[in-house]
Amino acid sequence: MLDLKQIRENPDQFREGLRRLYEPTEIIDELLTLDERRRALLTDVEALRNERNVGSKEIGRIKEAEERERRITAMKVVNERIDALDVELREVEGKLDYILLTLPNMPHESVPVAQSEAENRVTKEWGTKREFDFEPKTHWELAEPLGIIDFERGVKVSGTRFYMLRGMGARLQRALIQWMLDFHMDNHGFTEVYPPFMVKEKCLYGTGQLPKFGENLYRDAEEDFYWVPTAEVPVTNMYMDEVMDGAELPVRHVAYTPCFRREKMSAGRDVRGIKRGHQFDKVEMVIFTKPEESMAELERLMRNAEEICEALEIPYHRLQMVTGDLSFSAMVKYDIEMWAPGSSEYLEVSSCSNFGDFQARRANIRYRPAPNAKPEFVHTLNGSGLALPRTVIGIMENYQQADGSIAVPAILRPYMRGLEAITRENAMGKVPVA
Repeated sequence: MLDLKQIRENPDQFREGLRRLYEPTEIIDELLTLDERRRALLTDVEALRNERNVGSKEIGRIKEAEERERRITAMKVVNERIDALDVELREVEGKLDYILLTLPNMPHESVPVAQSEAENRVTKEWGTKREFDFEPKTHWELAEPLGIIDFERGVKVSGTRFYMLRGMGARLQRALIQWMLDFHMDNHGFTEVYPPFMVKEKCLYGTGQLPKFGENLYRDAEEDFYWVPTAEVPVTNMYMDEVMDGAELPVRHVAYTPCFRREKMSAGRDVRGIKRGHQFDKVEMVIFTKPEESMAELERLMRNAEEICEALEIPYHRLQMVTGDLSFSAMVKYDIEMWAPGSSEYLEVSSCSNFGDFQARRANIRYRPAPNAKPEFVHTLNGSGLALPRTVIGIMENYQQADGSIAVPAILRPYMRGLEAITRENAMGKVPVA
């Protein structure tokens, strides 16, 4: 959420921010008009309440019945006027709050100004793409003969955009999750959190999914529960309405959750395979830090994600989002995309974002810079470390072999009971204990 006081004091700065985002700027004028009306109403209501308080005391001292009745009648008019202004005040405050909740974060000065995702910039490339002596297959062409992804039964059980991982496909995904959690804890100093997979509505307001993206969320029909679209939501809201100790910042958490999102895809786009689904697994990194350290933490966050790709020995590139392709809550955002040779494309496996104090204002997460100092809002960041199943796709397509088997990356073999390759013979789980 943006700071209304800052908007009031420097509206041109926010108009310029919206222009850079290619968003309409007239909303700032509407916001300021509502803010002015709200403050005028508060002044009027306060004056009338003071008049009522003074009048009530005076009525108690009036002995003449006729004068007393006249003053009581006058106070009823004041009460009616207060009630009417209170109704208008609630309406104005509701409109004001809604606009503040739907205004996007302002872009950081380092973000390139451009409208189209086609103008996103590759700022780093790593690794050498493998040269095959055979025609590389897509992950679905590899998985179906092995039986490790069952598309038909996934659809039968749950509908389109669902699938089942079987045998070594399921084990590979489980191994990746366990290894990535260990990697971030052991090498990057993160503390693991195992959060609930359902959250209250206010948590989604806190991280910015509501009200803008409500149609993409799954929720319980009877209770105040939403299935998490990402671990960012429960982990960030761990500290909702709290004041953190500045001496303990930065706080870095890593969490695994399944993620539930209503994917709405264009006809013909990403309809094959497991690139897009309503349910997927993800390991997420969430950081709480002091404002002056947040950009350095963003660089560190990206490196944490990139080191996973490097440990798997899969080529990737880093992509900087232009202003027109920033997410709603991010002030700066980079994607890490892993090369998939069978699909012949880069697949996003991590989005690393610095939200500034945008989420912290919404969730009321503050820190105390020094003992007895006034609390200030923290900066929050998050990034996938990494997202599945696209990491699974990257492994399958980069490690495929001419006979249709899939080699297991060396770093994952201890998590796969020593298995060196997924073959037709062992795909359903017949692996000797190493």
